[in-house]
Amino acid sequence: MSKLQIGDKAPSINAIDQNGNNITLEQYQGKKVVLYFYPKDMTPGCTAQSCNLSDNYTALQKNGYDVLGVSCDSVKRHQKFIAKHDLPFNLISDEDHKVVNDYGVWQLKKFMGREYMGIVRTTFIIDENGLISDIISKVNTKEHTSQIIN
Repeated sequence: MSKLQIGDKAPSINAIDQNGNNITLEQYQGKKVVLYFYPKDMTPGCTAQSCNLSDNYTALQKNGYDVLGVSCDSVKRHQKFIAKHDLPFNLISDEDHKVVNDYGVWQLKKFMGREYMGIVRTTFIIDENGLISDIISKVNTKEHTSQIIN
């Protein structure tokens, strides 16, 4: 897949959330969506990012945003992550890697000399018409909301 750019139509999503409910982008038609991809529940950076969005959820909503998180973790792991940090938004379980592949964030990563496939932390802002209005590739996990509301 070619790299997504601002102005592109956001790839469709048909996946399940932490409760096993089907989630599609069509459900958010007419709303702005913060679609954030993160590597793994319960890790320090992902927790900081999710908690920053949670702590500022009211401000995000006042600015017209709904929030959806995506990782390849299981529904059960998402449930534990949400319960532990009292997250007010849905997390998509993408165990089959369809969504992360469609958005181009499942990539070869390197850490301490080891290469592996994983999610590159990226946030897509999707406008009311389903178009990508911003892509945040250099995510500041502790100040992510300020990168969205600027």
